[in-house]
Parts: sequence; structure tokens; C-alpha cells
Amino acid sequence: MPPARKRTRTYDPVKIRAAVLAQFGNVRQGVRTLTEEQLARPARLGDWSVRELAAHLTMAVETVSRNLDRPEPGAKELALLDWPFATAARAGDIADGTRELAHDNPDLDALYTRVEQRITERLATAPDDRLLAARTGAMTLADYLVTRTVELVVHTDDLNRAAGTDIPLDRQALAACTRLLADALAVKAPGASTEVRIPPYAVVQCVEGPRHTRGTPPNVVETDPLTWIRLATGRTEWKTVLDEAKVSASGERADLGGLLPLMG
Repeated sequence: MPPARKRTRTYDPVKIRAAVLAQFGNVRQGVRTLTEEQLARPARLGDWSVRELAAHLTMAVETVSRNLDRPEPGAKELALLDWPFATAARAGDIADGTRELAHDNPDLDALYTRVEQRITERLATAPDDRLLAARTGAMTLADYLVTRTVELVVHTDDLNRAAGTDIPLDRQALAACTRLLADALAVKAPGASTEVRIPPYAVVQCVEGPRHTRGTPPNVVETDPLTWIRLATGRTEWKTVLDEAKVSASGERADLGGLLPLMG
């Protein structure tokens, strides 16, 4: 018998919209507290400063508003699970745009206010199936908003670590980010020999090999959501988190080091 086809995960569009707005609101409140000394610190992302990282975070949601203002493309080009693998090609353009945005907007609170107002207004009337001409490929609004949880959660964590802040992560945003990146691993390494557990949000099976059917899987990886997100996005390395006991990995097929990161 062929293996059962895995069902594509679905996301509640109402909860995702609320999560995007909530996490952006969390960041806005946190950025307001940053001192000039904190803003000048290195962000540990290339040569960005914390100020540039803070400006970049607005791009994660402003791109939704901007694409809703553009003509709707004729056809969907990118599925949600293709998105994590389509982002690396845009790194250069993103870096240049971020520096320009930070330079042109020294008043970060004013920038955040404008961006928050625009996305709130646009989402109030935009249907979930509306196609957006995203640079990675045309996607539905519902799918694209799930990708925004990844951008917001990942860069909120970057900001907290670089600036020494403690900006909270919205639970729904963190859950969606964790699940999308876990499912991306299962796409990159299809199979059912290894079970990856990221409680309380995700469990996926991946990696070619003998299929597990009952009892305790022979190959198990378990970690917390933030460690998983940092691994999947290249913020930390597999060996490092193993040495720090932030990941438990048992079984001969439990070494994910060669599969990570998923996003550059």
C-alpha cells in the first residue's frame, strides 16, 4: 500500500489576522521604549543596526497593505509551503530597502503608527482569497498573512536578543510560525522515520527510512518553539543547541543538522 498522503495544515484566517495585528502592536510598544544607545547596537544580522531592524519589522506588514493597493494578479503562483524556500533570493533587495527605510524615517514611532493604521484599514475590507502580487510569487491574502507571522516572530526575537528587550510573542503568531516552519521541514525531507516534536504547537514526521506505525518512534527530535525557529532560520546551529541541551535527539535518523536552516 502507498503511504497515506499527509493533509495540508489549515489556519483560521480570523485568528491569523488578529495574530498579525497583535504581534505588530507588541513590537510597536517595545520599539517606543528603545533608547538611542539601544538603537545604535548591532542587530547581529549582517551590518544592520537595531534601528534598521526595527524599521525592517514594519516592512513585514506594510507589504500586505502595498500589495492590496496593487492590481490583483491573474493566478496564484505560490503555495504556502513553498514560501519558506522562496525567500533567500530576495535578501539583497531587502537589505537595501531596509537601510533606505531607516534613513528616511528617523521617527520610528511615526512610521509604526502609519503602518499600523494602513494595514488595519486594508484588512477590514479585504477577502481572504484576494491574490497578492508578492515578490516571491502571487499568493492568497490568507496564506500571505501566515507568512507574516514568521517575519514578525523571527524578527521580534532578533530584536529582543540584540536590544535586550522583552517584547512578548503573541501565542497565535508563535504557533503559526512554529507550524509553518515544521511543515516546511517535512516538505524538504519527506518521509516518516523521524518524529519532530515542538510542544505545544507542532508534531511532524519526516526523513526517509522505515515507516513508524505504533509505539514510541525510533527517531525523535524535541525542542521548544523559539529554539526550533532559530534553527529553521539560521539564527543558531544544530550542534550548538545539542551542546546546550536545548534539543533532545534520539535515533540514527534524528540528526537534522544537514537539513537546516530552512530559510536563509
